[in-house]
Amino acid sequence: MDLYHALNRGVDKRTIFLDTQDYARFVHDMYEFNKIGSAKNVGRNSMSDLRSHSYQTTRLVDIHGWCLMGNHYHLLLSERTEGGLVLFLRRLNVGYAKYFNERYDRSGTLFQGRTKKLHIDNDAYFLHILNYIHLNPLDTAGGKENWREGTITDPDKALEILNSYRWSSYLDYGGTKNFPSVLTTSFFNDVFEGRYQKQLEEYLKDIAENPIQHLQLEK
Repeated sequence: MDLYHALNRGVDKRTIFLDTQDYARFVHDMYEFNKIGSAKNVGRNSMSDLRSHSYQTTRLVDIHGWCLMGNHYHLLLSERTEGGLVLFLRRLNVGYAKYFNERYDRSGTLFQGRTKKLHIDNDAYFLHILNYIHLNPLDTAGGKENWREGTITDPDKALEILNSYRWSSYLDYGGTKNFPSVLTTSFFNDVFEGRYQKQLEEYLKDIAENPIQHLQLEK
């Protein structure tokens, strides 16, 4: 199985998620556009719907991890059908841009270009990528945490931020049903023997005591 780290951001680094409705719409689109055949991009979803839907079996990709930030997104994907990765990302970007432009009465490109698809091609990258995606909300700490540089000043505060941030797959990996309908957790639960959240806690404590050199994951 080939894994890909997919990321994209707003054109000119503009904010692409302005409120809860925008975040929820993108999560809805990750579900709705991840299917073989036609997909809909209509109607307003409810948060309870996103938490209760069973995952369709005819999906294009498996989403192993995700995180939405104000002006960008990260997805960790593997392909289930040939061409599924490209088709899913195209549908996702076009569908969300259409929604966003209609809601905010704007026109033109929303994303800065084609979504980057970085192949997870070595063990170090593979073992760190899910942590990297889930740690993005630490950027909301106002610069107090330098997690991208491999240092953490307060691991307990970092965990508090992660546990209060809804717009990622972190909570679902910890057993809290956030948006399980869009996520495939089985692969990484096997990799981390069902201890993913615990190993991330240990990782944060380790780098608080012994800062490390991070991989450069956004090329």
